[in-house]
Amino acid sequence: MDAKDILGLPKNALPIQEKKSKPPKESQRKPDGISREVYALTGGIAPLMPTIDVNQLKRKAQSENEKITWQWLSFTNSARKDNLQLYHWVRVVNGVPPTGDYSFAKYNKSVDVIKYTDEEYEKHLTHKAWTKEETDQLFDLCERFDLRFVIIADRFPSSKTVEELKDRYYSVSRAIVNARASSPGDVVGHPLIKEPYIASQETDRKRALSLLLSQTKQQERKDVEVLAHAKRITEARKSIKASEEPKVPAISDSGPLGADKDNAADPITPSGQFPSTTNPASEIASVMASLRTLRVYLRTYALDQMVQAASSSAGLRTIKRVEQTLQDLGVNLKPKVPTKAVCAEHLELRKEILTLLNLQKQLQYKEAEGSSFRDGSYSETPGTPPKQQALRAADLDRTFTPDSLNIGGERFVKKEQKRKGPGRLSEAPSSPAQSKRPRKA
Repeated sequence: MDAKDILGLPKNALPIQEKKSKPPKESQRKPDGISREVYALTGGIAPLMPTIDVNQLKRKAQSENEKITWQWLSFTNSARKDNLQLYHWVRVVNGVPPTGDYSFAKYNKSVDVIKYTDEEYEKHLTHKAWTKEETDQLFDLCERFDLRFVIIADRFPSSKTVEELKDRYYSVSRAIVNARASSPGDVVGHPLIKEPYIASQETDRKRALSLLLSQTKQQERKDVEVLAHAKRITEARKSIKASEEPKVPAISDSGPLGADKDNAADPITPSGQFPSTTNPASEIASVMASLRTLRVYLRTYALDQMVQAASSSAGLRTIKRVEQTLQDLGVNLKPKVPTKAVCAEHLELRKEILTLLNLQKQLQYKEAEGSSFRDGSYSETPGTPPKQQALRAADLDRTFTPDSLNIGGERFVKKEQKRKGPGRLSEAPSSPAQSKRPRKA
């Protein structure tokens, strides 16, 4: 007995679910032009690049009248001088064999070796270490082996090195080119004249290459250590040099541009000169020094730094007037094509505009100062003592400041007139100061 018998349940209480048969998958046919392995990997997904050759799509269908056969025919090669006939299979259409030169004859390239005459040799090509027979044989071998000097040195009868053979060939060719030219300027661009062969440099190059290839592993490791040490020394020197150079002060809102935001106008000194805490020339020099330490930078960034350095002594209102003048002249605030010449001219224009504005301000100040002296009334009061007259004369000679341009002078005179009337004498002794008694606690 089991639990179902005790509970009185039938043994097959749950109906058995019949398995639904899955519909058979439709087999996809492999497209033409795609290999079975590629199709199995991609699973029928369209490839990113076309797998069918485009030439197959453009190929025209063979017409019914064309009859193509392959025949074993002879051919000649124009690259050969012995008229040798060889055979190969050729595609023949309608019994007409193809005509023309051998298809691989175009790859036969030869060197044009300069020829010389006996008269040119006697006049320009004589050499104490070379005879005419040796020179003739050298040029014949050069033409035969297409300047393969290793083979030429092997075939040359006398014991001459490869460098000596090269030097003789190129020196003779260079002499002939110079002799046949009407003027030296006509052959300046010739490869033999422009890049002459130097046997000593070639010998040194091969010797250095031989020493490099004959080094052991221990010597190579030592060379690597020496190069790394030299690199560290160079970087240390560059860092020391960069630390010694003056750095550009950080430009922020609290700097030269932001200091005058709350001022109504740019300050002017009594002498008519505009205050400059820093020299623009030194600022530009420090900017150039900092840019050299960067090595790589945008030219627009360099222009911005130079403009800020040039206008560091000017106020915010002056800088805005410079920009407004540039806009009135139809000049962009930043060049669209910031080449080196354009940036230099743009910076020079900004300097000239800044100088013009400074001169205009100085002119306005001088005109206002002259008008104040012309319109100001400094009349004497009756009974003014001599010391008071000297004081007023000193007031006339006093340096004029912008803060007292319209009102300050008159206010100073009125205060003096109130304080010192006509009947008072400035020479009268003043009453002694009375000391205050301390209060009782």
